[in-house]
Amino acid sequence: MNNIEEAKKNFLKKEKDLSKYATKTSDAIRLREDNEDIRPAFFRDIDRIIYSLSYTRYLDKTQVFTKSENDHISKRITHVQFVSKIARTIGRALSLNEDLIEAIALGHDIGHTPLGHSGEAILNDISRRELGEYFAHNIQSVRHLMNVEHYGEGLNLTIQVLDGIMCHNGEILNAIYEPVAKTKEEFLKEYEEAYYDLKKANKNHPMTLEGCVVRISDVIGYIGRDIEDAIMIGKIKREDIPNEITSVLGTTNKDIINTIILDIIEHSMGKPYIEMSPKVYDALLKLKNFNYQYIYQYSLSLEEKEFYTKGMNCIYECYLNDLENKNMDSIIYKIFLNEQCSSYLDYTSDKRKVIDFIAGMTDEFFIKEINKNMK
Repeated sequence: MNNIEEAKKNFLKKEKDLSKYATKTSDAIRLREDNEDIRPAFFRDIDRIIYSLSYTRYLDKTQVFTKSENDHISKRITHVQFVSKIARTIGRALSLNEDLIEAIALGHDIGHTPLGHSGEAILNDISRRELGEYFAHNIQSVRHLMNVEHYGEGLNLTIQVLDGIMCHNGEILNAIYEPVAKTKEEFLKEYEEAYYDLKKANKNHPMTLEGCVVRISDVIGYIGRDIEDAIMIGKIKREDIPNEITSVLGTTNKDIINTIILDIIEHSMGKPYIEMSPKVYDALLKLKNFNYQYIYQYSLSLEEKEFYTKGMNCIYECYLNDLENKNMDSIIYKIFLNEQCSSYLDYTSDKRKVIDFIAGMTDEFFIKEINKNMK
């Protein structure tokens, strides 16, 4: 055995200890054939995601609070790292495939717009009006990784990773997360349907147990940290959280994470699904509702929402006009379309090109563009 073969063997050593419910490297399916190297398929997907241009833009994308003067407030990049660490902790405890978990976790929010969920809601309104299609960040994450990244050729990730990203929706909480096996064709069908039936899409199950772990870890990753951020900037006080929640989960992000992780491990060990105890699930659901009532709906003021809504609609119209008039001096050509391959340019409508461009913007770039075009 030569050194390269030995290296490949070393990469796969830990798979012999995986749970019978874990996803093996041999299960990996890519959208198209690829030349593999010494890295296992899901490990390679991690590398493709973290070296992508869209991963870099996580650094200046809103988690909840936009334009905060407090440097300790979470950004999207910190959130995905929290989710990755939490999910890998659960995955290691349950002997699941940590490479698959990490790839899903690090890529799950690639499609998030500037301004977080507020920006997503505005872009969804534009997409519904202009294309008759829903815009959702989890679906855009898949689209971006399949059809926009790497000059429009996509990263050719495994469908297990893409499916986990598509089905990660952490805004929907369940007591049990159970995977549903899918073929490549079934995954693509669910992806296409999501543009027209978002309610149905939000009920889709991940195809792997690792995807289920990331889905609940998304909730664990934001629920307590968003509270800490809100306390830091004076939106709420710690004592505002009802005792019926804190008596079960604890009062700090550290306590909340620890309580939920240990509860999941206790109730999921050796099972083909991820489960929480009724007590922890009920407290987590109440905490999520508390956050929506007292934090998320106040992340932007009414004046800010109105300004950003006008701004996003304004730049959408400006870029669309530039495409229709082939204004090669427009920034949408200079930093986006001029770099895309012919297959993206030829088979993507102008309206979709503009939505892809806006969805990929950082907060700072977006705000700069609306200030420039609204003069």
